[in-house]
Amino acid sequence: MIVLVLNCGSSSIKYQVIDINEQSNALLAKGLVERIGLPEGILTHKPVGKEKYELQMPIPDHTTGISLVLKALTDANHGVIADLTEVKAVGHRVAHGGEFFHSSVIVDEQAKENIRSLFEIAPLHNPANLEGVLSIEKVLPGIPQVAVFDTSFHQTIPATNYMYAIPTEYYDKYRVRKYGFHGTSHKFVAKEGAALTGIDINNSKIITCHIGNGGSITAVLNGKSYDTSMGFSPLDGLVMGTRCGTIDASAITYIGEKEGMSYAELNSMMNKKSGVQGLSGISSDMRDIDAAYKAGNEKAILARDMYYSRIKKFIGEYAAEMGGVDLIIFTGGVGENSSDMRSSVCSNMEFMGIKIDESINAATHGDNAILSTPDSKVKVAVIATNEELVIATDTYNLTKNL
Repeated sequence: MIVLVLNCGSSSIKYQVIDINEQSNALLAKGLVERIGLPEGILTHKPVGKEKYELQMPIPDHTTGISLVLKALTDANHGVIADLTEVKAVGHRVAHGGEFFHSSVIVDEQAKENIRSLFEIAPLHNPANLEGVLSIEKVLPGIPQVAVFDTSFHQTIPATNYMYAIPTEYYDKYRVRKYGFHGTSHKFVAKEGAALTGIDINNSKIITCHIGNGGSITAVLNGKSYDTSMGFSPLDGLVMGTRCGTIDASAITYIGEKEGMSYAELNSMMNKKSGVQGLSGISSDMRDIDAAYKAGNEKAILARDMYYSRIKKFIGEYAAEMGGVDLIIFTGGVGENSSDMRSSVCSNMEFMGIKIDESINAATHGDNAILSTPDSKVKVAVIATNEELVIATDTYNLTKNL
């Protein structure tokens, strides 16, 4: 059964075409649309057994990106299927499921409406996720579609960690609480990292760091999410590409009053104009920040230092919450590829028992690897995330008997 997986991020679309059954799965193609909304977009299409295909052009939005993906999949030279009707189901990563969804679901009108109702608290992702669903409906009408939610893995977080210290009436009326995101990634890399390092995931303290344009850190206690840095929306926690992360709420109300900004304008400022973009005035892409950092740009230096520092803070916080840590995992676009970030985050952490081999770290880009030294009390690893395989598996299980 051929499944197409669409994984839309805030400025990217990962995709895979997987032939999956009960016993095995075979990757037919994968690719990445990146730098969406920036002047130079990039499509990288990697069909198995064929030459890689790259296209550079402005990609203003996710709809354009999805259209390019579908063309690539059926292209005579670098495609992997003759016609889109060969695809029997489509799985979508959806960022926010609120309290509507505790597991993956087949998409119907009610599911779409529930996803739409959460736009205001996940403005960078849920609209793009639903856009993918609606685009597929036009191209492949009637094909089963499955939504896999970032929030599902975090349903095990205890109330002491998911509730906010505000009047409980706001939880009762509006379900204002921590939800957490990147759940499929955190779940996948925790399991893979435990296997790589020989740790029993059911008796473990793992900190997973999904670092990219959007980023989050999760405390995984005995294989289950115990706490996570993103909150009610994907805004909270780390400094990200365009999101501010953790901030004193009074600073925002103060700015709003001084500037005469509406709630919508404040929401847009925090989600779309902040983070390293707002700090540097250069870009939301860490590769651009790295280049400016090395050129001595003071704003880029501050932005990168803050980006790295916040990651380290959450590692310390979650180690304290769990009473220690056995394994720290880096994943995501920046987590897998930035040796500078990993080195900075792990520096001066010997007091926690963290030591990494800098030569291995410097040589690791996108591959699974153990970075910690043999005498390190805490293991450190890079694990390439594969949210798409998790999504494909759920999609197959929900649609195989339809």
